[in-house]
Amino acid sequence: MFELEEAPRAARMLLLSACDGQQATIERGEPDPGRALLRLQLPIRPEPRSYADWTWVACPITLPPTIPANAVLHLPTLRITGGKVRADLAYSHAVPAARRTGHRVALGVDWGLNTLLSAGAARLHDNGQITALGAGAQFRTAGVLAKQHRLRRLSEHLHTKADHYQRLIRDRTGDPDTAGHPLHARHEVLREEIRRVSARRTNLNDALAWAAARWTVDQAIAAKATVIYLEDLRSMEARGMGRTMNTRLSQTVRGQITDRIRHLAAETGIAVVIVPPRDTSRHCPRCLTPLRHRKAPDRPTITGWKWALCPQSDCGWQGDRDHGAWQRIAARGLTHQTKTVTDRTAGQMVIRTVVDPLETTAVITPTTIKTSRPDRSKTGPTRPRTTRPAPRRRRAPSPTSPTGPAGKRPEGHAPTDRTRLPRAAHRHQNVTTTSTPTTAGHRPRGAALGAGFHLHTHATPPRWDIPLPDITSDTGSPS
Repeated sequence: MFELEEAPRAARMLLLSACDGQQATIERGEPDPGRALLRLQLPIRPEPRSYADWTWVACPITLPPTIPANAVLHLPTLRITGGKVRADLAYSHAVPAARRTGHRVALGVDWGLNTLLSAGAARLHDNGQITALGAGAQFRTAGVLAKQHRLRRLSEHLHTKADHYQRLIRDRTGDPDTAGHPLHARHEVLREEIRRVSARRTNLNDALAWAAARWTVDQAIAAKATVIYLEDLRSMEARGMGRTMNTRLSQTVRGQITDRIRHLAAETGIAVVIVPPRDTSRHCPRCLTPLRHRKAPDRPTITGWKWALCPQSDCGWQGDRDHGAWQRIAARGLTHQTKTVTDRTAGQMVIRTVVDPLETTAVITPTTIKTSRPDRSKTGPTRPRTTRPAPRRRRAPSPTSPTGPAGKRPEGHAPTDRTRLPRAAHRHQNVTTTSTPTTAGHRPRGAALGAGFHLHTHATPPRWDIPLPDITSDTGSPS
């Protein structure tokens, strides 16, 4: 086998983990814990023959801030990148042990398709009541999942085409050696493209798994939760959901996300427990009544049944079905703590069955007192409103007598509760003028004086004030 295989290609690196303390040591710097000193024993001649041909070389290493101050450093792997020596450093540090019982604050996580994760925290009080801490949050990856589905369809198309070429090559030649066939070159191109698409899908899934796991653990740390309850994923494809739905479920990286969550949660001592997913999206989180599902009120044009309503008039809970699911998962996990066991095969904490007496207490108690105000949820289309509202009507009659120096105002938009109009001038109105001031040196300012009139504007005099011209003064005697 070794003679038939090609020589393995490996990067230029120096694996120091196989060395003992007589060849390499590493320790933290005394004044600065952010630096470490790596000491190596290297030869000083091409062919060392004795101990004198070796010498110790010190290599200072700058530690990243992600390494805790109390972590124990292990010998790294040295590699050359860009003309510099890089160290892949491993370390270990003590973490608190995860507990199976005794949890007070838990994070419930629900799985979805377009909304990959929905999570929220719940608290178990001393009196046995369970309340939700906040409204929860969602990890939406619609764009990433759409790209993942496109790559999946592209991979299936490439595999179909490559299999077709393979059948054509074998049917025409019948010889297992197909290097000389005209379609051999095209087949190799397709195989190379399949490898590239597979690598892209792998990298995308890995990045998505780490991002989702980091988001989930950060939610638990922010809520000060000591346990994360995940619903069991093994029964999600066993209900005959159809080819398309099962394909989308199987292509998601749920298993990788669960492993990454366990890895990151172990650093802070947070337990990860698997709970049964039965009826988590079907029953109301407050009264365990079967919910009614319909379209979301804020997205009426989007297909699906994302919105859930409780038919019980005493409860009246409504919300996104994923938010109700994580509340049910968190409440079920907190009430079934005594049923948590450790699987001997996988070493994972699980709750295998749901106990009915405990399930009846797995309800979320509302934190706000319900008032008698009727439900004002939108049940129909919004009544159209005109863009030009009706003018305001006068709400008080006009004054019957003069209320001030300004006199009686005409009916209109002017207020009637003022005894004197602001900045109003004295009115001296007669037949020929609208308003003519008599004060010497006064210059009217027009509309700035108030009332909306030009106070210095003269009206046209009546016809009886203008003398008619004498048309007979220039005529002579009729004789």
